[in-house]
Parts: sequence; C-alpha cells; structure tokens
Amino acid sequence: MNTSKETEKLQLDTLYRTYAPMVLRRCRTLLKNEEEALDVMQDVFFRILARKEDLELGTPSSLLWNTATRLCLNVIRDKKRHGTTDSSEDLLSSIANLDDESEIHEHRSLLSHLFRHEPKSSQLIAVLHLVDGMTLEETAREVGMSVSGVRKRLKSLRTSLTAMEAL
Repeated sequence: MNTSKETEKLQLDTLYRTYAPMVLRRCRTLLKNEEEALDVMQDVFFRILARKEDLELGTPSSLLWNTATRLCLNVIRDKKRHGTTDSSEDLLSSIANLDDESEIHEHRSLLSHLFRHEPKSSQLIAVLHLVDGMTLEETAREVGMSVSGVRKRLKSLRTSLTAMEAL
C-alpha cells in the first residue's frame, strides 16, 4: 500500500513528466538561452513543489505557464539590471570552444589580461559556470561562496570583458 509521501512523489513525477516539455519550450522562447531555460524550468517545479500544500493541481498547465513566464521575465529584468549582455556570453563561449592554434594564443592573451586584476577564484567560477555549464548554485557550492557572490564575480568579469571589447 502506498503511503501519502509515495503518492505525492508519484503525482509530482507525473506532473513533471507531463508538463516539463511545455515549461521548457516557454522558457526557451522567452530566454533564448538553453542553460537559463533549463535552470528556470527546474525552478518552476521547485516552486510548485514548495507550495504544494497550498495548491490545487487538478489542471496545472496555466499555473506552470504563468510561473515560467514570471520567472523568465525576472531573469530578463535581472540581466538588464546587472548589465549582462549576450555578446559577452557569446564571446566567452566562443573562446572556450576554439580549435585554431593562432586564435587560441590570441584569446589566451585576452583571458590573461581579463583575469590579471581579478581574484584567482574568479577564473574557477568562470570555468565552472560558463564552460562546464554548472548552475549558479552548483558553482557557489563548489567554490564555497554565496550565489550572490558568484553572480557579482561573473558580473565583474562581464563588465571587464565588455570594456575590453570596446577598446
């Protein structure tokens, strides 16, 4: 016989399997970034899980859709507020995936200049988050910092990179 905990787990599992693709599509459409879309999609379900006692989940699609939309808009607003631009993300990503030896040398020089005045842990944070694809929470746990501390370091790197691009 299933206990109430097992029943809840089955219900949440079914909810996730049924609606995760819809939520992920919504997040991808709004954010246009796969990593951010996956993070927000998971956050949607964590929030629903945290509030499950207060919710009637008979027809959850509109709740999930609205929650995904709200969280995506929050991410977009935060990016604008913190000055995060997609061009700096694209540049860092392209540097991480280089094959040509001359480009590698040129970009190594750029990275060396970028990290020259940053704390040593900023390089590790950048690699974990931007290259290895860890979430902010995973990166923070790995380096022993708060999520806001990791976010500030990444913002500082992006600001420095943007300033270097302008030169």
